[in-house]
Amino acid sequence: MLRSALLALSLLAMPAAALAHQCPSLMAEIDAALPSADLSEADRARVLSLRADGETQHEAGDHAASEASLTEALEILGL
Repeated sequence: MLRSALLALSLLAMPAAALAHQCPSLMAEIDAALPSADLSEADRARVLSLRADGETQHEAGDHAASEASLTEALEILGL
């Protein structure tokens, strides 16, 4: 019984662990899209600022804030 409970808990925790550090993949997506993006100078500056903020937040361990910043940058890029 204990074994089944531990297995169930570990299976529930796996998706959270997989999503916890998607910041690097979001940054890579921004980096790949930015050179060919058709953006105004203001939007380009905003994307670069959000990208930098996201990286700083990720390095500080604030992954929720990092993902929010990076997602906003992706939305500006139209992704």
